[in-house]
Amino acid sequence: MSVKYKSLILIFIVLFIDQLSKIYIKLNFALGEYVEVFSWFKIYFIENNGMAFGMEIISKLFLTIFRIVAVGGLFYFISILIKKKARTGYILSVSLLLAGAAGNIFDSMFYGVLFSESYGMPATFLPETGGYASLFHGKVVDMLYFPIIKNSVGETLFFSPIFNIADSAITTSVVIILLFFRKDLNESLETKKANEVENIQ
Repeated sequence: MSVKYKSLILIFIVLFIDQLSKIYIKLNFALGEYVEVFSWFKIYFIENNGMAFGMEIISKLFLTIFRIVAVGGLFYFISILIKKKARTGYILSVSLLLAGAAGNIFDSMFYGVLFSESYGMPATFLPETGGYASLFHGKVVDMLYFPIIKNSVGETLFFSPIFNIADSAITTSVVIILLFFRKDLNESLETKKANEVENIQ
């Protein structure tokens, strides 16, 4: 199987699992509801307007547009890596990064239109009264919570952020690239810089 198809399959699998988990949570959990799987792991439904792990730095619309542009850039970058016959592991790591970014784009773009609010009860899909927000202004669904270390009063010391499969894909891809493909990344950046200089000249 060619690396191109491996990349596409990986992206599809991550997107499928990410969206399946989010839609299930959205339709079966009220906001703030949780299920304790283990003492150190809970399925805990929250929503956020921001970036990975609930951070909020820039406006929602700008963030959604930025994500779309970033995913487009990653698609282009992957196509270049395939043409240049970069290492398979590097291409798949970047594909994992793309899948994670794309996963949260779906929430931001469409969930506000497709679902009702989740306050007090699970959301409804395609509610008759319309969704809870306009296009591009949906909230990202998070549900993975690992309160591994707590203090004496039960407050979580590690790990407090609640995240989703897409966030996990982004974090995993970045760690893999930095640990195993830093040289490949540096070569890619140097090649890009050289091409930009040639275009200017």
